[in-house]
Amino acid sequence: MCGIAGLLGPNMPSGAMRAMLDRLRHRGPDGEGEYHSPGGPAALGHTRLKVIDLSPAGQQPMADPTGRFWIVYNGEVYNYLELKNALSDWPFRSQTDTEVVLAAFVRWGAACLERLIGMFAFCVWDEKRQELFAARDRFGVKPFFYHVTPSGGLLFASEIKALHAAGVPREPEQRTWAAYLARGLYDHDERTFWRGVYRLQPGSLLRYSVRDGTRVERWYDLRAAFERVGEDDRCESLVEEELLGLLEESVRLRFRSDVPVGLCLSGGLDSSLVLALVRKSQGEECSLKTFTFTTGDPAYDETPWVRAMLRHTRHVGCFCPLSPSEVPALMAEVQAFQDEPFGGIPTLGMARVHARARDEGVTVLLDGNGMDEAWCGYDYYTRPEGVDIGTGPVQGAVSRSTPRWLAPEFAELASQVPGEWSSGDRLRSIQLHDLCVAKIPRAMRFADRVSMQFSRELREPFLDHRLVELGLRQRRSRKVRDGVGKWLPRTLARALLPGPVREAPKRALQTPQREWLRGPLRAWACDQIEGAIQGWGASWLDASSVRSTWTDFLRHGADSSFTVWQWINLGLLSSGSRGLDG
Repeated sequence: MCGIAGLLGPNMPSGAMRAMLDRLRHRGPDGEGEYHSPGGPAALGHTRLKVIDLSPAGQQPMADPTGRFWIVYNGEVYNYLELKNALSDWPFRSQTDTEVVLAAFVRWGAACLERLIGMFAFCVWDEKRQELFAARDRFGVKPFFYHVTPSGGLLFASEIKALHAAGVPREPEQRTWAAYLARGLYDHDERTFWRGVYRLQPGSLLRYSVRDGTRVERWYDLRAAFERVGEDDRCESLVEEELLGLLEESVRLRFRSDVPVGLCLSGGLDSSLVLALVRKSQGEECSLKTFTFTTGDPAYDETPWVRAMLRHTRHVGCFCPLSPSEVPALMAEVQAFQDEPFGGIPTLGMARVHARARDEGVTVLLDGNGMDEAWCGYDYYTRPEGVDIGTGPVQGAVSRSTPRWLAPEFAELASQVPGEWSSGDRLRSIQLHDLCVAKIPRAMRFADRVSMQFSRELREPFLDHRLVELGLRQRRSRKVRDGVGKWLPRTLARALLPGPVREAPKRALQTPQREWLRGPLRAWACDQIEGAIQGWGASWLDASSVRSTWTDFLRHGADSSFTVWQWINLGLLSSGSRGLDG
């Protein structure tokens, strides 16, 4: 897991690469390197977090034996050993997955992407052709941002702050802010919250040359992957057998590491299922550290189910508390690393988890993201057929109404909302929307930044594309039955999880965000909201409506903590606070 950066084309600013790597050091504290093309059109940079092959042989940028191809790579390709066997005639000089990816690209070109199982963002510079090839994994677990200069050059990096450090102007992209404030949308297209900075979309690749400029195209499309094979018409027992096999393999592959592996463990079904699969894969005697975020509020306390899951195992439970008094300072710190608005108290809780993992010497953690979207785990998925599933921005669907507290001229910028992802099936369309637009893209951005803030690698077993495609292909009755979502995964869990976890009631909310904002964080939140009104929001927001909505939230218990959190993020990012400069 690492940070990557690049400068290509004419008139690149002096010292820019050094500035970019300085801003990416938290992503790779174990080493760094640069490659500068002899002809001058390309410079590649890398900061290294050692996970596989801890020797100097894993340093990047890395060249093929001829010196023609140079790679900078961020991520993990979990099936690298199998690919290495398929490339047995390549003169490998390291034990890294980086070199396997480079060899795969040299051998198969862009077609190599279809063979990769994992998370990645990588670039290969072809010294002979003077061309760059870059690609991002199917679900955007690993980041890639870029900027095209007026003279036709290209800058890219793992984080936006590195591009700003290289001289890209730091100006808000108003269309993105309007979509966020009016519709609850973010990370849904190529635009970021900063003008001139773009994200390479999940499942996309980029080609660049000084002669031809920059071209972006899609190499993976989940909807097209479904349409190629259609709905699964096999009997349920065969699907259940395949699901269990893929779950076991996905967890097993994600244990490939030369550093300690741990687990983010809540009391919910998904992370508990990961832990059960770890025991099944690694053996009953395996011992690893688990990390659980707590708030001290009994209404949101997951610890009884966590302790039930750990009972009769050798695993060590590490509990990571967060109190309201810690939020203001931690919010500023996390915001500085996120670069864009993020998801609220749960992300701060994950900051506590990754900080504790660092203190415990655990470099790699497994997480349970992706199961709800692939197998319909959210409450709104379970509504009867024919009932509108759309639920507003908090749950991940697109809000179609314009908030009264938004200036009308500014709201007009958000008039273009992404269209429906129609698949001929309403439930499957909502899944596609959550996986590709509303939920997974932003969740992956939050998770990547907060883990890499503490130089930890986060792995997502349930976002293995084979598992996601399998879930998407299933008919409704295999995902939602008797008003309960994730039907087939729950069926498997009955045989793998202890009774108290298996029968635990559904907990809809994770944190006391509403209670804290109304209570101990009230004065702090008010200061941030006033900062939003007086910063960029002076022309974006209707100040009197913002204040009255805030008052309603405090007095009448209106459930609008998402809206309040939007204003807080805006206040921090527009006020010249620490969150602005990172």
